[in-house]
Amino acid sequence: MKVLVMIEGAGADEEAIAPTTEMFEAMGRYNEELVRAGVMLGGEGLLPSARGARVVFEGGTTTVVDGPFAEAKELIAGYWIWEVSSLEEAVEWAKRCPADAGGPRAVLEIRPIATVEDFGDAYTPEVAAQEARLADEIAKQHG
Repeated sequence: MKVLVMIEGAGADEEAIAPTTEMFEAMGRYNEELVRAGVMLGGEGLLPSARGARVVFEGGTTTVVDGPFAEAKELIAGYWIWEVSSLEEAVEWAKRCPADAGGPRAVLEIRPIATVEDFGDAYTPEVAAQEARLADEIAKQHG
């Protein structure tokens, strides 16, 4: 099963927290373990929310809110996509993630990525054909 592992950081401290060389080195070692085990499929860190935007759909209207998202208590700071045999395996890998013992609270949220079987009859042959066509187009565009 594939899972998305989201790294949630404290929103209020977002600008005050900059990755250190030690953090990059520790995460590099952790990512090496994930890759050697065949677990890690991808992952990236995200820039602070001050450089992002939110598009909000509510009551039939669409609103764009520029960052920073000061009202947010937690923000996504990065993510991985892992291939694991179970949620329990993902949890075990997540527990091994380096963390700054004296740093702010951080949370890893693990969410299984849906498969075709998860959508039942709503996933029609037409939807499947469209998804396959889009996947081919993406592969052509980005290799």
